[in-house]
Amino acid sequence: MVKKEMYPIQEKVTFEELEKRIKYIETLIKILDRLYFVRYRYMGDSVEEAAKKVGVTKRVGYIWQKRWNRDGYPGLLPRYKGGRPSKLNLEQKAELKQYLVQNEGLTSHQIREYIEEKFDVEYSLKQVRLIIKTLG
Repeated sequence: MVKKEMYPIQEKVTFEELEKRIKYIETLIKILDRLYFVRYRYMGDSVEEAAKKVGVTKRVGYIWQKRWNRDGYPGLLPRYKGGRPSKLNLEQKAELKQYLVQNEGLTSHQIREYIEEKFDVEYSLKQVRLIIKTLG
């Protein structure tokens, strides 16, 4: 049984607004890593050394350098827009997360069945595990 919290979280912004802010900050962090890479190159590090310091492969380092040389700062902006949109919207994901918190110890099979019954959405077990991981 889950104990009731003494100090519940106050919802200062909507869940959607919170998600937007998180995605924005994640984008800034990606840009920061790329700028660190450029700084290391300015300081005389090789592409391989600079890439290692920021935790990417040498190949990615060369891609970043090429974009920097061609476009400057705008070349470092992430270009990936994401894959296929989720079958579950943000409200459904929030509801699923709340269900998982209230029902600890469920298997992936049970969670997949719940999603199918509740939201009429089918997922593979692998995708269910990924969703659980992203929900924390």
